[in-house]
Amino acid sequence: MPRNIFRNIFIGLILISIISIGIKKSDFNEIGIIQNNSKSETELNQNVVSSRMTYGRFLEYLEMGWIKQVDLYDNGRNAIVEASSPELGNRPQTIRVEIPVGASQLILKLKEYNIDFDAHPAESKNVLITIASNVLIPIIFVGGLLYLFQNSENFPGGNGQSPMNLGKSTARFERRPDTGVVFDDIAGIDEAKAEFEEIVSFLKQPDKYTIVGAKIPKGILLVGPPGTGKTLLAKAIANEADVPFFSVAGSEFVEMFIGIGAARVRDLFKKASENAPCIVFIDEIDAVGRERGAGVGGGNDEREQTLNQLLTEMDGFKENKGVIVVGATNRVDILDSALLRPGRFDRQITVNLPDRLGRVGILKVHARNKPLGEDVSLIQLANRTPGFSGADLANLLNEAAILATRYKKTSITKNEVNEAADRIIGGIAGAPMEDTKNKRLVAYHEVGHAITGTLLKSHDEVEKITLVPRGGAKGLTWFTPEEDQSLLSRSELLARIITTLGGRAIEQVVFGEPEVTTGASSDLQQVTNLARQMVTRFGMSSIGPIALEDENNGQVFLGGGTAQGLEFADSIADRIDEQVCKIVSYCEQKAIEIVLDNRVVIDLVVEKLLDIETMDGAEFRELVSTYTILPDKNTPYVSKFD
Repeated sequence: MPRNIFRNIFIGLILISIISIGIKKSDFNEIGIIQNNSKSETELNQNVVSSRMTYGRFLEYLEMGWIKQVDLYDNGRNAIVEASSPELGNRPQTIRVEIPVGASQLILKLKEYNIDFDAHPAESKNVLITIASNVLIPIIFVGGLLYLFQNSENFPGGNGQSPMNLGKSTARFERRPDTGVVFDDIAGIDEAKAEFEEIVSFLKQPDKYTIVGAKIPKGILLVGPPGTGKTLLAKAIANEADVPFFSVAGSEFVEMFIGIGAARVRDLFKKASENAPCIVFIDEIDAVGRERGAGVGGGNDEREQTLNQLLTEMDGFKENKGVIVVGATNRVDILDSALLRPGRFDRQITVNLPDRLGRVGILKVHARNKPLGEDVSLIQLANRTPGFSGADLANLLNEAAILATRYKKTSITKNEVNEAADRIIGGIAGAPMEDTKNKRLVAYHEVGHAITGTLLKSHDEVEKITLVPRGGAKGLTWFTPEEDQSLLSRSELLARIITTLGGRAIEQVVFGEPEVTTGASSDLQQVTNLARQMVTRFGMSSIGPIALEDENNGQVFLGGGTAQGLEFADSIADRIDEQVCKIVSYCEQKAIEIVLDNRVVIDLVVEKLLDIETMDGAEFRELVSTYTILPDKNTPYVSKFD
């Protein structure tokens, strides 16, 4: 409260000083003119305001002999003139005249024409007022600005970026952090959690490790996709280790001012050394740790100087004992190799997306404070959400809780969970389509995906078919794998291409080639990209097991160096295009064959889907099984593609 009072006082004084400094000197003089004139103040104000005369006109009156008396003010800059002329009705008038600078002959002219004139001295100002306006107010103004600069981070809305503290570290410091997260709150990443539990044990019981000559790691780098729990692990170790904790984002080191980033790194490690043993957490370290000299341009920039300082502080001539640096990034491929070596980051812990059992554990953690209905199965939900990170799963259950509140329910049921999953995967549901030709075409398109995926042995099973628009899609078909697939076989890739082309194939068969629509544009992009990867990256073509492209091919700043372009002859490029077209053409013919062989069941499914708009995968398979034999998923798939 006192800080706010001082702030308000300083702001008020600053405003007063600005107003005082802004008052022109002529304004004071004008006040002095009015106060020192021999005539009454009321009369002068009326005459002066109502009657003004230019200096040229004044000279003409002077030559005509119409000027009777002149009173000079403001060191001869202003004059009050008494004149009488035929133009004025021969009545005496009091007129104000502004004398221009350089009219030094005016006194001589007045004497020449025998005019009665008098010079009035400027008003003598109070000494205290003069001191206040010329000395005290500027001092208060400058002092107030300095105070505001030094304490700007403490005011409401302050961001800690005071000009007086640009070189200071912006890291948040907590001597005994209470993040509210413990290791029991983390699931699905047991290996990474075990590594951090060992660090906590080292901090609490160092003798157990030093007796066998072990040293505490200087740095731990958490690597993994976004949302997998890297920051959550940092919060847990901050809470469990019970040592001082510094947290900062990599981008906070980089500023537009030269040398500020390096200064902040020095200040951060200086504070950390004073509070050792402690933990320093740098989130998104790739913002400052990007490889030096990568890409186009010079290498002596502010970011690289900041990185050099970070390298020196972590493992330089002056050793920081007892300071553990924990970094987190999802772009380890662009980090500088000097940053990754042992002695700086001794451990790299990969935090991958959770597997099925990991997703079950994560869902159990986030479902602790949520009333779930008896029909909700976390195992089924985990099976349906492959590729979801821990953050995605937490968001899913939160969306389900919001939907339950919207529907005025006291518990979360299976309906809310499924709807939340659909919202996250496909987007928010739009208005149902009207019964038009477009709706029938979308229905056939989605059934084309579903029928081809169901009748291929190496493809995942259908989870749901819907005609409810979500996001930018008019309809959607979901497939759910039986297990997490980290490795894909050639037959599985071909099955994916055939299923993706199933929607366009059914448009060709049912509506004819001229009626094929643009609805399969995204499908064609996926198919072309997947087929090209089979040829250039996976060695699944007649060209042979040769890697002709890599994941970062042609992208500057990813992995170092500039893009080198194609590294093979033009004849190989022609063969690549030929093989891609061959794969896509084969898969298209395969999709058309499946559609032609199952036209009866397709029409039946489409008619029912138009009525109910959303069909469960089990119901779809039951309909299909009445007209055809479903493939045995356990039987190895043999492709006829050569």
